[in-house]
Amino acid sequence: MSIEIGQPAPDFELSDQHGQTVRLSDFKGRKNVVVVFYPLAFSGVCEGELCSIRDNISDFRSGDAELLSISVDSMFAHRAWADKENLDYPLLSDFWPHGAVAKAYGVFDEDKGVAVRGTFLVDKEGVVRWKVVNPISEARDLDDYRKALAELS
Repeated sequence: MSIEIGQPAPDFELSDQHGQTVRLSDFKGRKNVVVVFYPLAFSGVCEGELCSIRDNISDFRSGDAELLSISVDSMFAHRAWADKENLDYPLLSDFWPHGAVAKAYGVFDEDKGVAVRGTFLVDKEGVVRWKVVNPISEARDLDDYRKALAELS
């Protein structure tokens, strides 16, 4: 079952593409966080989405927001993909235990072994204020992110 608006966001601790530990709770009281789950690096729809985020990163980093992207790929796959696509925001590895964070958010596809396209806007207090969950094949709209961030401000 997916986490709902108004519920506390499950905390997590994952490694980024550089091996640095990132915790959701590190942002509590300081920044809103956009948590973006995606199925796999080096895949067509994911590449389109994450490169679009890269090209519009100022929309996410302006003001009080931070962007954290998460997939079941390894830290090493994330590093190779980040280097190839010039992705300079955190790509977090939910590799082991496999998909544990995606499962905690209710966006893990057990049959495929990957996250679906779930996005959660977590406020400074750690509460989910907006979400959208799309099937693996359906890209998200960046304008939806912009609207949700504007409403939170």
